[in-house]
Amino acid sequence: MTACSAAPEGASTAQIEQTQEKAKAALTVTPASGEGISPAGPFEVGVTGGALTAVALTNAEGTAVKGELTAGRWVATEDLGYDKLYTWSGSAKGEDGGEVPVSGSFRTVKPAKLTSAKLNVGDHQTYGVAMPVKVTFSAPVQDKASVQKAMTVKTSVATEGAWAWLSDTEAHWRPREYWKPNTEVRLDVDVYGVPFGGGAYGKADMHAEFKIADRALVAKANTQTKRFEIYRDGTLLHDFPASYGKESVPGRVSRSGIHVVQQKEASRLMTNRAFNYENIPVTWAVLISQNGEFVHENNGTIDKQGRENVSHGCANLSGDNAKVFYDLTMVGDPVEVTGSTIQLGATDPAGVAPGDFWEWTIDWATWTSKSAATN
Repeated sequence: MTACSAAPEGASTAQIEQTQEKAKAALTVTPASGEGISPAGPFEVGVTGGALTAVALTNAEGTAVKGELTAGRWVATEDLGYDKLYTWSGSAKGEDGGEVPVSGSFRTVKPAKLTSAKLNVGDHQTYGVAMPVKVTFSAPVQDKASVQKAMTVKTSVATEGAWAWLSDTEAHWRPREYWKPNTEVRLDVDVYGVPFGGGAYGKADMHAEFKIADRALVAKANTQTKRFEIYRDGTLLHDFPASYGKESVPGRVSRSGIHVVQQKEASRLMTNRAFNYENIPVTWAVLISQNGEFVHENNGTIDKQGRENVSHGCANLSGDNAKVFYDLTMVGDPVEVTGSTIQLGATDPAGVAPGDFWEWTIDWATWTSKSAATN
């Protein structure tokens, strides 16, 4: 019988001492030093061979940055300020019992200017199935790839979609096809601390959570048949006679293409000085393009509805029929106009931009080519 041993047979004294040696704490501080650091981070301290006992990150005024501390890691839980000096302090205790200080300092970037963002969607709002996402920036964006990387759209159901830059100040996101009803969407524009190019940085993050309606309402406006059809979830609900823009006058032609409902007004005064009318009252006005196209009541053209196009570009319906559409529709619903000689686009022949929203007139290959993604 052999006696018990504290070390394997044949082990040297040096090997025994090495196995018994306790580890020293090794720190990783991000960032430990530097100039022009993004205030969005990350800012963290990690340790191996020991545990953190205290960590603080303070600015020159002595204000501490909020953070979460565990034995192996400290991480900042808030953004830092622009153009400020920050200093690390604290310590870690190694397995060997030795203390290792947390140290270092750095300065965040000083922007030449700050660029703000504005969203077209709002928290806890519900929109139709054609609703695009639009982020408008207060100044032209040079580094579109960096900014686009900081913007994400998350959906409750699988949805193929993409960002497209429709100008230097506008990034739009839309699904390849209409949204599925009941889709929940979260938009995060995390641009604070992100370089916009030319010395500009993001002023603040923006967020929105919204929902797509529980039905797919689609209006089909055919300028040739002079009908206005309303479908819900693929089923025809209403088929109304309508009068559209007069084809013989380019400035009065209804634009073909997918329009998107943008606002609703129970009553409105219509003005078009180019065609010599001003403050003409109409009811049940639904705006579908910023170039002045509406779906609205016009009882004065009832005898032409279903027979002749005589409007200045709007879809004229009877008062009763216009009220039906007004009550059914919401912002984000598509109105698919077909049959006319002029297409909805970035600008019409007179150079008037349609505003929000004309993205559905862009085919998917062209849409994705407007992305700034660099992967």
